[in-house]
Amino acid sequence: MQYRKLTPDGPDISLLGYGCMRFPSKGGSIDKVIAFEQMKYAFDRGVNYYDTAFPYHGGKSEVVLGEFVKKFDIRHKVHIADKLPAFLVNKPEQIEGFFNTQLQRLDTDYIDFYLMHALSCLEDWEKLKSLGILEFIDDKKQSGAIRFIGFSFHGKPQEFIKILEDYEWDFCQIQYNYLDEHNQAGTAGLKRAYEKGVGVVVMEPLRGGALAAKAPDKVKQILAENHEQFSSAYWALRFVMNRKEVGTVLSGMNVLNHIKENIHVAKKTLPNSMTDEQLKVINQIKKVYRELMKVPCTGCNYCMPCPFGVDIPGTFSDYNSKYFFGNSMLTRVMYIGRSVGFFGEKKSGADLCVSCGKCVKQCPQYIPIPSKLKEAHKELDNPIISGSMTIAKKFMKPKN
Repeated sequence: MQYRKLTPDGPDISLLGYGCMRFPSKGGSIDKVIAFEQMKYAFDRGVNYYDTAFPYHGGKSEVVLGEFVKKFDIRHKVHIADKLPAFLVNKPEQIEGFFNTQLQRLDTDYIDFYLMHALSCLEDWEKLKSLGILEFIDDKKQSGAIRFIGFSFHGKPQEFIKILEDYEWDFCQIQYNYLDEHNQAGTAGLKRAYEKGVGVVVMEPLRGGALAAKAPDKVKQILAENHEQFSSAYWALRFVMNRKEVGTVLSGMNVLNHIKENIHVAKKTLPNSMTDEQLKVINQIKKVYRELMKVPCTGCNYCMPCPFGVDIPGTFSDYNSKYFFGNSMLTRVMYIGRSVGFFGEKKSGADLCVSCGKCVKQCPQYIPIPSKLKEAHKELDNPIISGSMTIAKKFMKPKN
């Protein structure tokens, strides 16, 4: 495992960080048995940075991470990153309240890396300052309850720079991948943080999986023609890890083979180690994605839950899949099945959207969600299939 520094005086951090937002699930809850096996596999191979947050898995992510660390007695060997849900803070006392709840969930008395979660503009930070966040940080760092302070960011490049320059941060967390070089903080923000000596944690290096398992045929063809027979996920991770400014790269890992591959990339990727030929492959892949992608959704789920039941990330995934993989009947059937509740769950199609706008305010990608949902439904729906599945669903209901 490669290790880098997030802060000059801080610990060595594994280049691959374990994102705890997408734990494997079973029956609607985290499958702790598999989650523990996967985290232990990663830990045994050098992964020492584990990132969670207050809302992940409805608050259960922190609990499961804490139980894992305690079970294997590795608190002194791992670095836990957690986040203050800044978007929920409206009173000074809530800051302390959220933090104490997180310590309790994690079953620890300190958090190594603590972030202001999902700041999008300087006003978000100013609001926290008005509620006493600076005094809170000073107190917790002095007592040792927080070792390093940072912020995660979803917003425009100029706003990232404003927040970065306004405080002596230890580190920050940004979305970065080969499709987001100029979105959100972007390369400019990445470089500025590095210049200031602020460590950089990268999230969404695979854009919610869109740059990995969901790779379109054109991308797979480019990779097949390259003499280095590696997956699309390998190339996407290597692109980010290749940058000297990056301290650690988070991956929301919940499949063992993916964990193995991610560790393999992190073991061999030194800063600036990619050749011109390898970077040329990346540029070819970028061109394909930009031509095919209909909605720049990463599947982060900040837009969820929809008050009217729309599966927003699922809809956009299906919409992009139609263009990534061609006009697949399977993609359409799966979307319609969820729309009419054929698979046993409630209806969740884009036709349920009433354009309330709640999701738009939460979206870190600034996607005009209601209009894109209408586009997606128009292209994915089929009245004949929808009608047939609705009728079939009625006959599938158990008789009393």
